[in-house]
Amino acid sequence: MSADEHDVERDAHSGTQTTGHEWDGIKELDTPLPRWWLWVFYASVAWSVVYMIFMPAWPALPGLAGETDHTRGLRDHSERANVAQAMEELQASRAGGYAALEGASIQEIENDPDLLGFVRAAGEAAFGDNCATCHGSGAQGAPGYPNLNDDVWLWGGTYGDIRTTLRVGIRAEHPDTRFSQMPSFGRDDLLTGSEIADVTDYVLSLSGRGEASDDVIARGREIYDIQCASCHMEDGSGDPMQGAPNLADRNWLYGSQRQQVIGIIHRGPYGVMPAWEGRLDEATIDALAAYVYLLGGGEEEGAANRLTGR
Repeated sequence: MSADEHDVERDAHSGTQTTGHEWDGIKELDTPLPRWWLWVFYASVAWSVVYMIFMPAWPALPGLAGETDHTRGLRDHSERANVAQAMEELQASRAGGYAALEGASIQEIENDPDLLGFVRAAGEAAFGDNCATCHGSGAQGAPGYPNLNDDVWLWGGTYGDIRTTLRVGIRAEHPDTRFSQMPSFGRDDLLTGSEIADVTDYVLSLSGRGEASDDVIARGREIYDIQCASCHMEDGSGDPMQGAPNLADRNWLYGSQRQQVIGIIHRGPYGVMPAWEGRLDEATIDALAAYVYLLGGGEEEGAANRLTGR
């Protein structure tokens, strides 16, 4: 036995050689890795080399690996290309349905089981990809995001109205976008805090909410007639063509609690919906508009919720 082996320190309990490192009286053991772990590691290294040869692997500067910024590998595999091909195949399979949908009225869609089924599939897919993030997977909406299952439509609920709203958006960058803006009555010092409180109590009274005194209601009504009636109408019924909601019902987009309404009047909400023209093709917008229309209370005569069975 060599002199070096005599100098090796071993743990008294396990007999394992130590590394010579010690912390607060605790010595580190030089325990060898399990053999099975080493074989797995070596196999992983070998597999990575094979993968690097056949599959995209190494980032590279533009021009060093062809037209891409990474090595292509012998298989020239591309998930991006696979997805693009799959989308082309999907669009090709839907071409007949889109052709039948073009120019069809909502009544024709409802009366054609095949076309209705196509709208259900294509429209639901488009909704899930583009709309569910804000409106919810079931189109139930959330505070600030309209419920698309009911019959309350700020910009009109006909098939044509919905299609136009999808195409141009709301307060979007499209030149023909739907646009309205409620003033920020508090932030811009158009009304005092007490005036906002009074008009809030009056607005709540329009839908049977609130318990303000007659004097408060009278003061609020006077402010409402001057500041709000031109958009929301004298009776609070609103004007869908201006995007001015009905204040006399119980469907309140940003909340109906007193403090919520005060906040709305103070800041003037500014919700935005993207313009889908240019992002989606016309056929997909048609399918999406029909799907949304048939979800709930569309405004054309003879509408029925055939998609959900209601």
